[in-house]
Parts: sequence; C-alpha cells; structure tokens
Amino acid sequence: MSTPENQAPELPSSTKLITTLATVAMISGLLVVLVYEFTKPIIAENQRLATERAIFKVLPTAKTRLTFMVQQDKLTLADDKAVGELVYAGYDKQNKLVGIALNAAAQGYQDTIKILYGYNPDNGCITGFDVLKSTETPGFGTKITTDEGFLANFKCLDAQVNVTQTELANIIKTVRNGAKQNAWEIDAISGSTITSNAIGRMLNKSGQALHPVIARNLAVLKQGEK
Repeated sequence: MSTPENQAPELPSSTKLITTLATVAMISGLLVVLVYEFTKPIIAENQRLATERAIFKVLPTAKTRLTFMVQQDKLTLADDKAVGELVYAGYDKQNKLVGIALNAAAQGYQDTIKILYGYNPDNGCITGFDVLKSTETPGFGTKITTDEGFLANFKCLDAQVNVTQTELANIIKTVRNGAKQNAWEIDAISGSTITSNAIGRMLNKSGQALHPVIARNLAVLKQGEK
C-alpha cells in the first residue's frame, strides 16, 4: 500500500541516532589512537636522529658522546630514551671532554623555538647552536641561522658561572642591534628582534639552571674520557 503524498515520512528514533553517532565517535577515536601508536616510534626516532646530528654540529671536534641526566644536583649516565633534562657530553679521539650540548626553548614570534647549543665548561663560552624546531617567518625569524652578525655572537658568548657555582656570573640578554658592549650580550638582528630575544631568554634560562650543575659535576663528565 503506497504512502499518501501528504503524509510525512517516519523519522528515525533519537536512540538510533545517538547509537549511530556514538559508534562513529568510537571508531574515529580508535583510529586516532592506532595512528598515534603507529607513528609514535617513527617520530621519536626522527627526533633522536635530529638531536644526534645537532650534537656533532655544535660540538664539531667531538668524535663520541655520552648522555647524562640531571637528577637533583647530580649528573648520572643515561640513554637517549631517558625522560628528563639531558646533558650530552662530547669527546675527541683521545677521549678528552671537548664540550657539552644542551637543549633550550622559548616562545618566538609564532611558536616555540627549540635549539641545541654547545657549551665549553672550561672557558664558560656558548660556542654555537642548531635549531631543532622553528616556525618563524621565513626571511626574518629564520635569519638566526644565516645572519653572520648574529652568529658572531656565539664565537664565545660568555655563560660562565659565578665563583660559588650557583648561577651565571652575568645574565645573558639580547640587546638592540649595534648596542652590544659585553661578552654576555647578544646583538639582535635588525627587524627580527622577537626571535633574537627568544634566543637570549632561552640561553639565559638554560644557563642559569644547567651550567652550575655542570660546573659542580665536571669531574663526573670528565670521567667519561677514560
């Protein structure tokens, strides 16, 4: 028997709609979890390889390296999968400590900038850095990796600790372009001051937290030479 033209079609029940939506949501959630679990080790391995390359870039004379983890006021040997603040010690062919590589991060113009930088605990100099993550505006924020004047700051940026080994002897800070007067100041890139300031903030934060720990545990790091 045909349905009269003026009779509205029967609508599905609200229970059926809710059940259908719940099923779709569960399947979607499961797919997200499966994709995440599948890509997680791939992402972790790519990050490890990027860090590995960066370590030997900022410590160019290093031939081997060890990973240490900060535990309260101590440094203990760890592997790269350890969770926490990691310190990478580089050694030359004679197994002599040539420098330390450290992570640092700060908010830039668009997003968080993450770097790995080289530090020489013998003379207290930051000697260079490599960008691990940056989404800054091309041509402006990205100048931190290409601007020769800016990179000259890191031939020996003063980041030595004070005599009591409790903090940096001087606060690392970025100053306006052309205003640098002290070895612990970073001469900003003209037109890219936000990114330049982010580099100064992250290096000061990392230096204040980690350089004193490195100084107090320098003998432990040098034991890796043997």
